[in-house]
Amino acid sequence: MTRPKPTLGLGWMVCVLGMGWGLNTSLWADQPVDFQKDVAPIFQKHCLSCHSAEKKKGDLSLATPEDLLEGGYVVPGDVESSALLELIVVPPGKPRPEMPKSGKPLSEKQIQLIRRWIAQGAHWPKGLVLKPLRGDENWWAYQPLWEGEPPQVPQAPPQWRKNPIDRFIYARLAQAGLKPNPPADRRTWIRRVTYDLTGLPPTPEEVQAFLNDDSPDAYEKVVDRLLASPAYGEQWGRHWLDVVRFGESNGFERNVIINNLWPYRDYVIRSFNQDKPFNRFILEQLAGDVLEPYNPEVAVGTAFLVCGPYDNVGNQDPVQAAIIRANTLDEIIRATAEAFLGITMGCARCHEHKFDPIEQDDYYAWYATFAGVFHGDREIASPQQRRLRQEKLRPLLAKKQKLQQQRNQLIARVLKRAEQKLSSFQATWTREPVSRYGTEERFPPVEARFVRLRVFALDTNPDARTGFRIDEFEVWTSGPQSRNVAQLALGAKAQGASRTAEDFADAYSADRAIDGDFGTRWIAAGPELVITLPQKVRIERIVFSSDRQRQLPPTHGYTAFVGEYVIEVSLDGKSWSVVADSRLRKPLNDRLRRKRLLEAEITPEERSQLDQLSAQLAQVESEIRAVPPFPRWWVGRMRPAPGPFHIFQRGDPQKKGPAVVPKSISVLERTVGAYRLDPKAPEAERRLALARWIASDRNALTLRVLANRVWHYHFGRGIVSTPSDFGMMGTRPTHPKLLDFLARYLRDHGWRLKPLHRLIVLSQTYRQSSAFRPEAAKKDANTTLLWRYPPRRLTAEQVRDTMLAVAGVLDRRMGGPGFRLYRYLQDNVATYEPLDRPGPETYRRSVYHQNARAARVDVLSDFDCPDPAFAAPRRAQTTSPLQALTMMNHQFVLDMAQAMASRLRREAGPEPKAQVRRAFWLLFAREPEPEELEQATQLVRQFGLTALCRAMFNANEMIYLD
Repeated sequence: MTRPKPTLGLGWMVCVLGMGWGLNTSLWADQPVDFQKDVAPIFQKHCLSCHSAEKKKGDLSLATPEDLLEGGYVVPGDVESSALLELIVVPPGKPRPEMPKSGKPLSEKQIQLIRRWIAQGAHWPKGLVLKPLRGDENWWAYQPLWEGEPPQVPQAPPQWRKNPIDRFIYARLAQAGLKPNPPADRRTWIRRVTYDLTGLPPTPEEVQAFLNDDSPDAYEKVVDRLLASPAYGEQWGRHWLDVVRFGESNGFERNVIINNLWPYRDYVIRSFNQDKPFNRFILEQLAGDVLEPYNPEVAVGTAFLVCGPYDNVGNQDPVQAAIIRANTLDEIIRATAEAFLGITMGCARCHEHKFDPIEQDDYYAWYATFAGVFHGDREIASPQQRRLRQEKLRPLLAKKQKLQQQRNQLIARVLKRAEQKLSSFQATWTREPVSRYGTEERFPPVEARFVRLRVFALDTNPDARTGFRIDEFEVWTSGPQSRNVAQLALGAKAQGASRTAEDFADAYSADRAIDGDFGTRWIAAGPELVITLPQKVRIERIVFSSDRQRQLPPTHGYTAFVGEYVIEVSLDGKSWSVVADSRLRKPLNDRLRRKRLLEAEITPEERSQLDQLSAQLAQVESEIRAVPPFPRWWVGRMRPAPGPFHIFQRGDPQKKGPAVVPKSISVLERTVGAYRLDPKAPEAERRLALARWIASDRNALTLRVLANRVWHYHFGRGIVSTPSDFGMMGTRPTHPKLLDFLARYLRDHGWRLKPLHRLIVLSQTYRQSSAFRPEAAKKDANTTLLWRYPPRRLTAEQVRDTMLAVAGVLDRRMGGPGFRLYRYLQDNVATYEPLDRPGPETYRRSVYHQNARAARVDVLSDFDCPDPAFAAPRRAQTTSPLQALTMMNHQFVLDMAQAMASRLRREAGPEPKAQVRRAFWLLFAREPEPEELEQATQLVRQFGLTALCRAMFNANEMIYLD
């Protein structure tokens, strides 16, 4: 793309290079174009990815004005002579302009802005250098995998030339003028690799066996044993649960516990232990219910989609409900894109992604894909299991149907007679029905010290006698100075079985009915309320309600009220007289009317028959309940979602833009391939198409992200240090060709992780000592080039599990419902109170803890176990006084110190030196130094063995890996 350079006068060059561009012109009389505001963003978005200062395709850069000027692409003030316009305008007979090569052509508005800018003198502010504003398909992460060979490093020691990983690392170190550390000793390495692959310390016996093994494959045998251990899946499954924001409560303000999400955790652990191909793992998590709908071990994978937080308050405002639904799908979209592709997809919800080439229609194509996914549980069973259960239930259901029919026929006969006498009944129904908003009972003045409400039916359920609410129950005196004497403030008392709220004592107690506050309510757990007045008084009126203040709809469950009742009074609390009866009122609804007629008309013989039928029904229903139900797992409820689907302008569901269909992400279609579904494609087909596209062998991005995650957990930092962001706001890879080699290795080994683990942990890079070298640190302070093994602290789970393991009390039972290190209290919202003294029932591996959102857990939270409110692809690592206080004083630590002391006495005998040696081998995998042995023995003799164990728990050597 060359063009004869225009002749420029010296004065023009001085102007351009010294003062900035600018010519006075009257060709365009429009409002002046602001280059930085109007033109620069066009260049940054559409041009600079290929034509920047760093990447001058066609020897042209739009970062500064010089190339545009010298090449004749822009002639200030002369639009017709400016070649730039020829490149961006669609030529006659061509489908698109020559530039930009990829992406959408410039709009007519953008072209006109550039025309006006040139016509007005093409002003370019002095010193301004443009940089690409947004990535495009040329971004490194979106390219096909590099297919080259590891570099040759003849200058490297022989052991550094065998493993391809070492050749990449050594070559990069040599380029930076660095050399690697020597290997770590065997004790250090086995401790490192055992924690790395299993999350637990090596036993003294395992360490000794390795130290004594002088076979050439000693290291390989250790690695193979660890990869075959069930503890491997527990350790690496925990990593994946971090990535996918796995939490067992719904979050938000209610934050209610989810008790049936644990099968997904077990599925993840099982998948890692089986070394399930990760592309299959991806398919199962996005569409397992489609692949094998009747196989619980596969269908459970879709819990991935719904294991994040979601708002279940149930806003009744349709606008707000639509926003909440959009937020819910946004969370699923973000989790999927970040976990598998390292793409921050959520940034395209309201507009084009500001930094990465993700368009709004890409985001809403995924919105359409996941539109049928709803949070919740469902039965998991095969057709055979369903058939067998149905065979057990069929005779019981038939018997139940027959009894119900007989019961209904009996009731119908009674009601038929009652309907014939309806007018006589109605003659007694002289008053208006009960009302939640205020029900008043008047009666002749009567002396009373006690007032009792007895309930026989609720306003919405004639068969229930409990569960109603009362906001205030007022008892008014007779006479001209009538006053309400049923008040706590006046000394009145209320008694009645109440719903309990453990997190808020007396929140719904009977006292709420006489506290003078219409915003609180007694929630009845029984059919009676008894008011004890301060003293005997003459009364004539009672007013009570369940919703005098809010005036919710009359069938709202929050303010359920009485339907049938009597009110009685007493002077001694023993002898009662009825002063009010709801049967003198009109029935509130037809169900209450039928109940009233039945009770009035039924004969003793019919009552006996009805009771017998009801008892038989209760028996058969008990037998039905005894047939084990299918498990209900929190794997999502998939519903049809036929569309059509649209872009939401600025993310607002009420402002629908252009239509979208389920499809692939545009920027990756060149390398991965494309798919585009009909807008009416079934919900299952949409998810399966996306899953197959993500898990394709051609999807280099998925492979890179996965390989980087494995590297990240082995070395504490990924080759890309932002594991879930491979875009422009993430970091670039420190070793891009190594990353692609690892991704290829993963692909070529069937997407299985264990071969990749083996390659990494058997490398010289991984075997290095962690010794600090000041001269190397000056060149690479953060060890990003891996001139040493980066030391790091154990994770929170590893700290806790280590104490359990060395104390000899670790419960190695795998799977099933988790344990809790908190006391769970729930009413409308949930409360999580940390346990002060967790018992042996909690001595399982920490991966089995029922992790709730926004729930602080001692020890785990102290050592940065992440809150699953968000994904945690890279854990924070803090140092705080609370960690030291926890390790010194928490009851769990004290209990573990005592348990470890007991173990030492059993295994090492009564002699202190033997106990000290065993303690060092258990915790540090080594013999104590002579000075350590002497001081520790003295400590045991002076303060006891428990004190030594407690002190060793607080040693850096225990919680850090070298």
